Amino acid sequence: MYFHKAKAIYLHFAGIMLLLAGFLMFWSTQEAQAATFAQRMANMAEITAVRVSSDKDKARIVLDTTKDVAIKTSVLSNPSRVVVDIQGAWISPEAKKTINIGSQFAKSVRLAQFDPNTVRVVIESTMNESNRYFFTLAGGNTGHRLVLDFGNVGQGSGGAAIDFGKTGSSSGNTEKPQPSTDEQTSTPVTTSEGDSDKKDEATPVVEPEFTPGIKGKKITIDAGHGGSDVGAIGPTGVTEKSITLRIAMELQRLLTAEGAEVIMTRNKDTEVSPKKANATDIEELQARCDIANRNDSDIFISIHMDSFTSSSPSGTTGYYYGKGTKASVRLAQYVSDGVVSALSTGHRGVKSCNFYVVRHTNMPAILLETAFISNEKEERLLNSEAGIKKAASGILKGIKKFFG
Repeated sequence: MYFHKAKAIYLHFAGIMLLLAGFLMFWSTQEAQAATFAQRMANMAEITAVRVSSDKDKARIVLDTTKDVAIKTSVLSNPSRVVVDIQGAWISPEAKKTINIGSQFAKSVRLAQFDPNTVRVVIESTMNESNRYFFTLAGGNTGHRLVLDFGNVGQGSGGAAIDFGKTGSSSGNTEKPQPSTDEQTSTPVTTSEGDSDKKDEATPVVEPEFTPGIKGKKITIDAGHGGSDVGAIGPTGVTEKSITLRIAMELQRLLTAEGAEVIMTRNKDTEVSPKKANATDIEELQARCDIANRNDSDIFISIHMDSFTSSSPSGTTGYYYGKGTKASVRLAQYVSDGVVSALSTGHRGVKSCNFYVVRHTNMPAILLETAFISNEKEERLLNSEAGIKKAASGILKGIKKFFG
């Protein structure tokens, strides 16, 4: 009897010890996980607050962050939403998660911890990419901020602008111009405060010298957008990426027939960066610039379609880098003149800009807004074979005039 009682006491004691050991192991694991999580959070940006404002021109969303952030963007439909994924970030418990804006440019904004490393911001908005401008403001007494503007956002705000298309990072300049409310495209004045602009100011501008004629010239043609980046979408669902590729392919045919060496950034519906849909906008845009620079091209032409919230704006615009060569100004003038003549579109002018693809190419470079895809008449024109051929022939005419 004594033996059985001792055995029972022993088993009871052993059970307690096992439970205690299990608890200690669980506690140690939890402590280790908590330490790892705390360490990981220390290296991430904290979203500490969200503020919104709106007026007759735009809706603005400001996210206060403890560090500079990189983002990726995408668009969803039914209803129309803009998705901004902030990488390497977490939301403070005190930050508002849902805010009603009630603006014609953006109805609401919602935040959620999409995964342990990503904060997802969803904005209910019908604004096309031409009417979205995202930028970061770094440091100072107010900390870092990510600013998301929707509406008539033609003027920059002195921050580091974020390129658009499909994905974004916090160190570039917007790829699309923004028409103003009076339907005249305002001259973009956005600048980056980073080292890249300082280098541009210090670099002497050297005018290139060309032998007359188009034969033998290396010409890089960049069909804007592509793959997961559809660009702007017209009233009937026509995508910018499809029209720009069709124009580029027809232009390639015409230039080749003239004896030019044509380099295409893309010749099918795809992204240009080796990372494809996983690339940030900067990586995607730089990949296009790299093709032109690597091939030592004589000129670079990026083909796009303009867009606005209203269907009224129309016409053609040529853009060149504001700190570039006079040759880029001439190229923009000649090409836009040629397109206007061929398509009978209105001429919205030749304007300086700070767009990434014309800023980071080493030759005369322009970005052409061929016409407005948001305008039903111009969408219909550029979605036709006749319109594609006219646009390409107009660009060719401008190139031939440029080379004399």
